[in-house]
Amino acid sequence: MGVSTEISLKEHLKKYFGFDKFKGRQDEIIQNLLEGNDTFVIMPTGGGKSLCYQLPALISEGTAIVVSPLIALMKNQVDSIRAFGSNEGVAHFFNSSLNKGERDKVKSDIVSGITKILFVAPESLTKEENIEFLRSIKISFFAIDEAHCISEWGHDFRPEYRRLRTIIEAIERVPIIALTATATPKVQLDIVKNLGMQDAKLFKDSFNRENLYYEIRIKKNEVKEIIKFIKQNPGKSGIVYCQSRKKVEEIAATLQVNGINAVPYHAGMDAKSRAKNQDMFLMEDVEVIVATIAFGMGIDKPDIRFIIHHDMPKSLESYYQETGRAGRDGGEGKCVAFYSYDDMIKLEKLMGGKPVAEQEINRLLMQEVVGFAETTACRRKVLLHYFGEYFDDSKCNGGCDNCANPREKFDAKEQLTLVLKTLSLMKDGFKAKQIVNVLIGNLSNTVKTYKFDNLETFGEGAEEGENFWMSVIRQAMVNDFLTKNIEKYGTLLLSEKGENFLKNPHSILFSKDRDLNTSSEGDDDIILNGKGGGALDEVLMGLLRELRKKVAKEKKVPPFVIFQDPSLDEMATRYPITMDELKEVSGVGEGKASKYGEPFVKLISKYVEDNGIERPQDLFVVRNLAGKSDMKVYIIQSVDRKMPIDMIAKNKGLDMSELLTEMESIVNAGTRLNLDYNIDSSLGPDEQEELFDYFRTTENADLEEALREFEDVYSESEIRLMRIKFISDLGN
Repeated sequence: MGVSTEISLKEHLKKYFGFDKFKGRQDEIIQNLLEGNDTFVIMPTGGGKSLCYQLPALISEGTAIVVSPLIALMKNQVDSIRAFGSNEGVAHFFNSSLNKGERDKVKSDIVSGITKILFVAPESLTKEENIEFLRSIKISFFAIDEAHCISEWGHDFRPEYRRLRTIIEAIERVPIIALTATATPKVQLDIVKNLGMQDAKLFKDSFNRENLYYEIRIKKNEVKEIIKFIKQNPGKSGIVYCQSRKKVEEIAATLQVNGINAVPYHAGMDAKSRAKNQDMFLMEDVEVIVATIAFGMGIDKPDIRFIIHHDMPKSLESYYQETGRAGRDGGEGKCVAFYSYDDMIKLEKLMGGKPVAEQEINRLLMQEVVGFAETTACRRKVLLHYFGEYFDDSKCNGGCDNCANPREKFDAKEQLTLVLKTLSLMKDGFKAKQIVNVLIGNLSNTVKTYKFDNLETFGEGAEEGENFWMSVIRQAMVNDFLTKNIEKYGTLLLSEKGENFLKNPHSILFSKDRDLNTSSEGDDDIILNGKGGGALDEVLMGLLRELRKKVAKEKKVPPFVIFQDPSLDEMATRYPITMDELKEVSGVGEGKASKYGEPFVKLISKYVEDNGIERPQDLFVVRNLAGKSDMKVYIIQSVDRKMPIDMIAKNKGLDMSELLTEMESIVNAGTRLNLDYNIDSSLGPDEQEELFDYFRTTENADLEEALREFEDVYSESEIRLMRIKFISDLGN
């Protein structure tokens, strides 16, 4: 390839990069490429992939063309290479972000022989004018970075990558080096085949990153957990990954108001803002960057100390690559991911309109993620096995949560048999929830319609409960005893392995004590000090109920107007002893805290002191960004402006029942809504008084009871509006 051989590779390495020795097999890889051979490199993040094409590019005749998928990656790489040389023209990137003057400058530097490395986006290679230009220059080799993008089975498939082979051959068939940090055996085969590199020499490093610690946490109060984790690691750099742009903005803003130096990064931001935030993170002007997966590919920051996944990625390749950005200097790297099975279900639903083949691929990839999250085995072993590498889990040495704190297991032979038998009797084609209804004896509509209450297994699992059986079913899926029917979304089928198990049941270990009922549906408010983390104190709960009754009598309102039961439950679990802490209890808020909170705080404080109670360590006040979701803020502002409620519903795409549910949530949390302008137009003073008096005398203002009581007199909307007015006027 026209390479200077006067000095050794090691001397070139010292001259250009200041290193005394190569890392791993870098020297073999570079030598193979310089000899004109196609080269395939699979090297984990932090292994030094970029040097495998940067050094040969600098010492070869002509310009190396590096195909890269992200503008952010290109800029980062170019800055890095320029830092080692005196001439800025030694490296350029060529993509849609450049104006005409900048493009002309790049071409001029290439033609004059100054530029040794040119980074291009795959889209840029498809333009005929660019192909013509590249035909006119001396190209040393093509480097295909993030080569997994070629494969539909890769975690970041890009159709443009499929066209690279024909484009490269149309320009000039020079040696090719393909590089990736993540490739299963299937993806490896796709890369070689699609680039026409059948004779390429494969250089594959171990995927094991010994310095990384892997932990999966159940997704519950995750925002508070993230804030707590970051504050326990002060001064350290980290990335928080989220699936959606909206969530990125939310989390970044919440971290900021809680004293954490964080910025957002996602594709919806303008290029200037993205570049600015990325540079601030790289330059350590901020500690944390909150991002979608659009951020981080190739980001060369060696001292990232933690990676947090607010949402699980769609594939284990994504998870591996994103966690691989931690500890690239060999130092500490903590990888914490928050898992909810419901999140994975939502991701599957989003694929509903895609071709069946694509759905099948994504479904299988996501099932691997579920298996990894729910496994009780060594996470490192499961992860490496996925990439075709064996790992002896006795060498994990507490490098994952499962090895650091082994979970209790139980022999699930009987339970698995019962699940498989039930589905077999139901004749397949039903969802997990419907199987569970049969097992626990719940007469749901489906059970009644199909007469499943006549099945011999109906009610056989009532003692264990719904959560237990959902866990068994998910683990049965992870272990391939059950499969999903792609044609009919979410329905389950017995696999061949499941049928064999039914014929020949045997001992099998499943995990114990898994709380997988982690649905986050419902209130959109960020509840950062929600219930959980401690056992409910029954004695304190009794005292709080008595106090609530006493205050209610003094105020001449029903007890539920003061605080509802879930709020008391949380007080008896968290022991809030200041007004600030009480405000963070769900269903309290500033209004109720200031109106009714003082005696409750005094009672709890005295109780804690008298009984020497150690309060939960994680009870700290986390400041909410706004305390309300955008929806609730809009409703409150619209009511203040006396907008007709049917107009509020229409503007937000809600039906009336959904709007009233949102309003109930608002007043239950302690915010006042003045709906008189709307109620007065439909109910006269006597009718309002009748409903008001009813709610005043009832024990808990149960809505169902009220609807039964007045079903022939008032509409459901009128009853609910008066109930909202009652709670708002007397409680808030």
